[in-house]
Amino acid sequence: MELGIEIKRFKEIRDENQFTQAEFAERLGVKNTTADIERGRTKLSGTVVMELLKQFNINPLWLYGQSHQKHLPLHQVDTMPKVITVDVEDNENITMVNQKAAAGYPHNIQDVDWYRQLPAFDFPLPQYRNATYRGFQVEGDSMMPNLRPEDWVLAKAIPSLSDASDHKIYVVVMYDTVVVKKLHKLADPSKIRLVSLNEEYAPFEVKVSDIQELWQVTSKLTFSLDANSENSMLRQLQASMEELKSQLNSFKR
Repeated sequence: MELGIEIKRFKEIRDENQFTQAEFAERLGVKNTTADIERGRTKLSGTVVMELLKQFNINPLWLYGQSHQKHLPLHQVDTMPKVITVDVEDNENITMVNQKAAAGYPHNIQDVDWYRQLPAFDFPLPQYRNATYRGFQVEGDSMMPNLRPEDWVLAKAIPSLSDASDHKIYVVVMYDTVVVKKLHKLADPSKIRLVSLNEEYAPFEVKVSDIQELWQVTSKLTFSLDANSENSMLRQLQASMEELKSQLNSFKR
């Protein structure tokens, strides 16, 4: 029996996501396995087609051979900044959001007057000319050792989650909080996992629909350097020089 295109494409989806027939059945709410569907003995139900769209962004028209577009941007969320500020010459400013301001940021994200209370400046470097940047102050030690409490990060606006990359650090502005975390995309496109660098903090998942803005951290400002802090590479170099000096002295003798 010649299998319909929807059956072939159904199996293609399972294979590319590396699910067994039993695992795929569990994800889709199908009893036992998807074996009968893949053999053409059981038709694809509307519920299964809906789950394919919901969980894997599969375009139903593509599934039945009526479209070349395989995925629909079902979970696409606009994460661009809701407000930007400019200087007298109409250049975009870099607005700085300190810890105190961050607490109110999600609730005032579209309030132009609220942004006027925040310090803002123009960074006269070409790296900061081709995108929108914002500064955020780090709170807590969840991103130690890379980011310390009171450090500042400068971050670039990201248009949508599809433009974000795994394992990079982002400022994630949700509806109730602002966090600085590494980002991991999941098989379920409706969620992402946020990961701390400090292993004492467990990763957690958030709904993509709960994200208002997304900023990729590109640089940091730190004020935690002091006279006692040494660069490990410099210490190693100094130790190597002392060892070399000792060897030369022994050779001379």
